[in-house]
Amino acid sequence: MAIITLTSDWGLSDYYVPIVKGAIYSALPNANIVDITHNIEPFDIRSAAFIVKNCYKSFPKGSIHILAIDTEESKENPHVLLKANDHYFIGTDNSIFSLIIGQDSYDAVIIDTFQDTGFYTFSTRDRFVKVAVMIHNGAALSDIGKPYRIKEKIELQPSYSANSIHGLVNHIDSYENLITNIPKHLFEKVRDGRNYTININSSSYKIYNITDSYQDSYESEILALFGTHGFLEIAMCRGKAASLLGMERDSAVDIYFEEEKTDQKENTLF
Repeated sequence: MAIITLTSDWGLSDYYVPIVKGAIYSALPNANIVDITHNIEPFDIRSAAFIVKNCYKSFPKGSIHILAIDTEESKENPHVLLKANDHYFIGTDNSIFSLIIGQDSYDAVIIDTFQDTGFYTFSTRDRFVKVAVMIHNGAALSDIGKPYRIKEKIELQPSYSANSIHGLVNHIDSYENLITNIPKHLFEKVRDGRNYTININSSSYKIYNITDSYQDSYESEILALFGTHGFLEIAMCRGKAASLLGMERDSAVDIYFEEEKTDQKENTLF
């Protein structure tokens, strides 16, 4: 039986999550439902996409992912079923699909199934669940609707030159770790074995070494590492880096490389 995942900005204090689960179980009593998260800030497509993008491939192929963030349908933002990398995604095309799959190939259709109710404010229960059940029961994309090309929205990429990389904070997790848009392969390419300085928050803090884990530093020390997501991360050992540094999403993170190799310095707070 395929796994059905739920991602939403509903929180857990209202009835939205259980009513959707109830609708799924009513149609599929033995359904395997997994909550990815319901703690997305309201309408924060970017955070939702980041979280789903970094976890969906850990689920078995054939899994069905319901994306319940900003689900209001319009002519510009239709309800869509998309298949990519042998996973199914159901949601509203408010650019969340392209942020999740990037440049990966896909097949998509506009959902053309009728709702079972006369209410149009709860699409996840009244439409997305219905589509998830149809896919679970073997329906093809062509049974759901007509082919569709999703909106393309490319995440901001870091700029770089021979001696520098200029990136930004792309996501702040629940530990207040700052995940940037600087990938490890770009760092290694530009570095080419040289020493470097990571400037945080307009140079108020400088990092001279990248560690392998959070424990490779003193408690409350600011550190940098490459996380399992493959991007440079600024963190604090057992602390909250975002609050201490006064940083938010889109705050600047710059790396400067020395032209000649020298001994690495210690991290300093100005």
